[in-house]
Amino acid sequence: MQVSSLNEVKIYSLSAGRSLPEWLSDRKKRALQKKDVDIRRRIELIQDFEMPTVCTKIKVSRDGQYIMAVGTYKPRIRCYDTYQLSQKFERCLDAEVVTFEILSDDYSKIVFLQCDRFVEFHSQQGHYYRTRIPKFGRDFSYHYPSCDLYFVGASSEVFRLNLEQGRFLNSLQTDASENNVCDINPVHFLFATGTAEGKVECWDPRTRNRVGLLDCALSSVTADTEIDCLPSISALKFNGALKMAVGTSTGQVLLYDLRSNNPLIVKDHQYGLPIKSIEFQHQLDLIISADSRIIKMWNKDTGKIFTSMEPEYDINDVCLYPNSGMLMTANEAPKMNIYYMPVLGPAPRWCSFLDNLTEELEENPESTVYDDYKFVTRKDLENLGLAHLIGSTLLRAYMHGFFMDIRLYHKAKMMANPFAYEEYRREKIRQKIEETRAQRVQLKKLPKVNKELALKLIEEEGEEQQLTRKRKQKNMPSLLKDDRFKVMFENPDFQVDEQSEEFRLLNPLVSKTSEKRKKKLKLLLEQEAKEQEEEEEPEGKPSDAESSESSDDEKGWVEEVRKQRKLLRQEEKVKRQERFKEDQQTLLKPQFFEIKEGEEFRSFKDSAKKQKLMKKTLGDRLKLEEKLGTLNVSDTTVGSKQATFRLKKSEQQKKQQEAEKQHRQERKALRRSAGHLKSIRGRRQRFH
Repeated sequence: MQVSSLNEVKIYSLSAGRSLPEWLSDRKKRALQKKDVDIRRRIELIQDFEMPTVCTKIKVSRDGQYIMAVGTYKPRIRCYDTYQLSQKFERCLDAEVVTFEILSDDYSKIVFLQCDRFVEFHSQQGHYYRTRIPKFGRDFSYHYPSCDLYFVGASSEVFRLNLEQGRFLNSLQTDASENNVCDINPVHFLFATGTAEGKVECWDPRTRNRVGLLDCALSSVTADTEIDCLPSISALKFNGALKMAVGTSTGQVLLYDLRSNNPLIVKDHQYGLPIKSIEFQHQLDLIISADSRIIKMWNKDTGKIFTSMEPEYDINDVCLYPNSGMLMTANEAPKMNIYYMPVLGPAPRWCSFLDNLTEELEENPESTVYDDYKFVTRKDLENLGLAHLIGSTLLRAYMHGFFMDIRLYHKAKMMANPFAYEEYRREKIRQKIEETRAQRVQLKKLPKVNKELALKLIEEEGEEQQLTRKRKQKNMPSLLKDDRFKVMFENPDFQVDEQSEEFRLLNPLVSKTSEKRKKKLKLLLEQEAKEQEEEEEPEGKPSDAESSESSDDEKGWVEEVRKQRKLLRQEEKVKRQERFKEDQQTLLKPQFFEIKEGEEFRSFKDSAKKQKLMKKTLGDRLKLEEKLGTLNVSDTTVGSKQATFRLKKSEQQKKQQEAEKQHRQERKALRRSAGHLKSIRGRRQRFH
């Protein structure tokens, strides 16, 4: 059990400490309690008072015997019996519960509003009935005289479901686009709904007419508050017949008297988070308001803070046990917290032993170390000249030093070192100067090649480091330190030509920033040449300020592109004029070309024919070749085409073929003459 104190109000956290696993045997639990002091001192007020993952809502039945909580995962409800200090039952649901209401004095009648637009009714034995509303619901209230359920949600209508007749009635039409919360006054049953526009509409259920309208968004804005958007209503609670508390999404709580349009008091939580819950404590006239981070208790008449609590996890709901000093919270954690404050009231009847326990703790307080004491060592005492106080009541020995009053410490330090403030001021100034110097570009980091590109990369790296610090992200590696791009800053072949046409058209807006970067680079080179010390150098403007001055809007980009194109046209025109003048001055001389051996010069028409032929398509060339006989296209048996080409022969090949042909003809003639002689000889021999 942890004890905290704020404004002399002691708060006992009954759920603090480690919880033992359920599967441990009783013998092992007793053994752990003997060994561990924290486990022995912890208090398990209600057994298994937790959810598997998150608890979203917690309520107490009207008879005070049952505590009900809903949470995830899986969506479920757990009911705890305070008389038995244990869990009574657990029921799993089909969807997450937005909110729920206990209609009876015990757990026998419960209504659940789920996130899938379903309204589920449970009786004592379990699930009873399920119906659906037209729009997604956010809150609902039960009107006891007429047995009507009023549902508000993502709609301008307030849906009414009568439980006696078992049917929907005519809905109430509000002026809002959406309704967030609603409540019914327990005295005169006035129905109030909080809208997304920051207004509260009050309706009379008897006549079903609107009887009042409060503009809470305008009243919540004061001279001290800073808001970014229109506040909406996030919490609503009636107190008696005339008082009503309203919580906004920007962290303000407004207390109204229903007879006035102006709030009696406006309390700001100073966190800017939506108000989750509002409760009234009647014994001390307190209002308990909670957002997801803090629970504040303050006087409803003066607005003075009574006490506050900041749990370890975010808060989803707060429930005050009636007529006692016990407070329960539903958190973004499995364990549900239980706090006990004896100042608010006695302990509930089912845990009356808490009063005796807290009285014993107050009678035997533990020794604590307060914030108004300073821990000093023996060396610190010698430096302050207070070594003679060792052994006196002004110093309290602790570990390797002493505790002394912080006021005495400050007085002694002022007497020992009267110029401490001047030294502190000088140190702060030196730190500021070092911070500004860190933003400047170091000369040793600039490479020999592409200096302007390196300067640009260093400036962008500084801007990215500032963004990553704000977003808490990891820094990306720099191109200057990457070995893959090292050659780009060492080899002169990779020097960027900023006068080229491609560079000027792709980077039209580099003119302004490049001029500033060139000036900065020139100053850095001059400083390097002079070799002045850094302490004597004038402070330059940080790169962040320079980069913020250049605006890359679309209009400037278009104008700069047009300007660069105009300059390129003028430069091209000047180059053409210079080439034309050079052509006029030069004299044309005849040129002679040598023809290869074995080739004959016919005319320039052949080259012209070849050029025309090359311009034609492949289909036209194939048709021409087919006409000339050099190409033969035939169909195959498979259905495809077969093309046979004849290569064109050169002049030398043609001459060789003609010579071979002539040689073959001569040989044929010789064979014929030889055959003729043989026939003549045969005839002569026959004659003889």
